[in-house]
Amino acid sequence: MTDALEMDALWEDFHRAVNMTSQELAAWLRVRDADENAEPLPEQAGSPTGHDVLAILQKRRTDLTDDDVEVMYRVVDAVAEQADPGNGPEADETRRRHRLMTIGHDPLRP
Repeated sequence: MTDALEMDALWEDFHRAVNMTSQELAAWLRVRDADENAEPLPEQAGSPTGHDVLAILQKRRTDLTDDDVEVMYRVVDAVAEQADPGNGPEADETRRRHRLMTIGHDPLRP
């Protein structure tokens, strides 16, 4: 597992990157997967990483597993990589926002 100082920094970075509440993320994952042809069960809607983020948001730091820590690093890195979209077309911007929201980050939030 990660040492205490590194874990403190990761915990802060993760919660800064994931700026949606667990309720908002759960609702987004359900909406995101809903379509006319197939609507998964609510607990199965969304991406596996989105579910991992949701589970982490509902845990205390002392309850994190090594897998949780790995997910937290991936999410922090993914948000950092996609934080500066450049001047792409508007459709790309919407797709980027939706992709980030699937892991708990809404780029339109301050």
